[in-house]
Amino acid sequence: MLSIDYRASDLSAVLAWAPEDEGQPWAPLLRRLVLDHTPNAKQESGHAISLPWWNFVALRGGLQNIFATFELRLGVGYQVGDAARDLLQRSRRVASSYEDALRGQALDETMLRGYLREIGFTRELSPEQARNVRKMAALPAAATFSVPGAGKTTEALATFFYKAREAERLLVIAPKNAFAAWDEQIRDCMPALGASFVRLRGGDKIERLLADDPRFMLIGYQQLALVGGVIAAHLARRSTFVFLDESHRIKSGKAKQTARAVLGLAHLPVGKLIMSGTPMPQSDEDLIPQFSFLYPEIATTKDDVLERVKPIYVRTNKRELGLPPVTRHRVRLQMAPLQRELYRLMKFEVAREARAALLNARGRQAFRALGRSVTRLLQFVSNPSLLGSELAFAKPELLAAVLQEGEGPKLKYVLRRARQLAGENKKVLIWSSYRKNVEYIADRLSDLGAVYIHGSVEAGDEDDDDTREGKIRQFHQDAHTMVMVANPAAASEGISLHRVCHHAIYLDRTFNAAHYLQSEDRIHRFGLALDQDTTIEIVECEETVDETVLERLNYKIGRMAEALEDSSLLVEPIDLDEDDIDGYDEYSAGLSSDDIEALLRDFDREAA
Repeated sequence: MLSIDYRASDLSAVLAWAPEDEGQPWAPLLRRLVLDHTPNAKQESGHAISLPWWNFVALRGGLQNIFATFELRLGVGYQVGDAARDLLQRSRRVASSYEDALRGQALDETMLRGYLREIGFTRELSPEQARNVRKMAALPAAATFSVPGAGKTTEALATFFYKAREAERLLVIAPKNAFAAWDEQIRDCMPALGASFVRLRGGDKIERLLADDPRFMLIGYQQLALVGGVIAAHLARRSTFVFLDESHRIKSGKAKQTARAVLGLAHLPVGKLIMSGTPMPQSDEDLIPQFSFLYPEIATTKDDVLERVKPIYVRTNKRELGLPPVTRHRVRLQMAPLQRELYRLMKFEVAREARAALLNARGRQAFRALGRSVTRLLQFVSNPSLLGSELAFAKPELLAAVLQEGEGPKLKYVLRRARQLAGENKKVLIWSSYRKNVEYIADRLSDLGAVYIHGSVEAGDEDDDDTREGKIRQFHQDAHTMVMVANPAAASEGISLHRVCHHAIYLDRTFNAAHYLQSEDRIHRFGLALDQDTTIEIVECEETVDETVLERLNYKIGRMAEALEDSSLLVEPIDLDEDDIDGYDEYSAGLSSDDIEALLRDFDREAA
């Protein structure tokens, strides 16, 4: 007889059968179903297989087909342990509630607002927020994909406080730079509660923090990957809601440790919510692990994930917020002559690696190496001096000659343009994906009080000028600090600059659509005056990888706009005429397989 049990120590389903059952026709089919569809499955013995519980739940349809084919019935052919039975019953309830979502059920708005006021939720929900919470609170698991500034955190807290019983807890998994916003919002929304989030960090300190049984908890994605078992054990013993802030961070699914750690918790919460303004920065497939966290009971693929997500997500777009449109200019420059020659040599090497990555059966290692090479290409176009001796395939004498040509046309333009804007008493935000560029630009513009943020700038007290918060305060309050230089990977979330800055310049961009969209939103977000102009300049070199980045970002963002039915995401920049700027004629990758194919097409076209 087949037995199905839940093993709490590692959150696994264990399927076992007696040795005499090995000859049964269902045994090899069962083994093949599990091992073919679950990379994390383990053959524990000749007659036992274990797999993460959320993987097991996702395979339930295949198991039922096997049971039906060979007439296996509960108690006659297979048995289910008590813990596994309880979890399966919960899964059936959740799956049933997903079916309710298809029928469009939602809470009554008057009842929602009345209850929130009664429990001390003092923030008045906007019409859009109330619309969103009415839907999310009617579901055991939901998604909010509203744009930055729409109040996703307020929506999330309203959903929790409406649904949760007094003893139920909330764990938020978020980027570290979002922690402060959760503390701020819970104080503003429920001031009488006097609550704050306990920050789960410090490795072995986390067990001691959890021993105090805090009601509100925050943990970073990377920290969770290190202590997933500890967190899971805590959730298994207590009724807890789990919310994912910036949920697109698990888009890699089982391929990355952080995503695996999150997905390993999927069957434990009593309620779940995912939050992202850019839920599919690469493709539709980015939604699969996010949906699987919410509903591991519902199987999904790249072909149907959009249809699966639509009934359970809400979104407030920029048009609903009443934001004035943003003006984007595309500044196109020619590379210096020797820079162009060296770029041509580099491009041939990258093209060779790209073809190998697409053909290589091992895939991941070649793909990673290609990512580094494409990054070098992007760096070289933005600032030739970034690479130096890293260009093993470049001729040293040609590289030396390129460096003698100076900073490169893009960097020269950005420095000159920043000074022009500062001369007009306009603060400017400059973006580059590369740390050395960030520091170099800030140093060159130090006479304008330039400050910078990248991944090595720590969070801390805003009175400390060396911290992230201190630099943001300087940019906001110091009239002599006219420039901020930032890395999208470090500063595209959790920063609001729209009160003081209305002009941004991109020295470079990568293929990462989430970084680009979120970085734009630092200066174009809720709270802008209706007559406020916001200008974005995208600087690129003609006939280079910059043009491929433009094409791919436009495709990804357009696809997201189509999926989310949000035309405000369409961001095609217009060319900037030479006469608009004096001296115009002076001189990360987020890579997917489709990006590689686009690169090869562009390289081949340039060579023709």
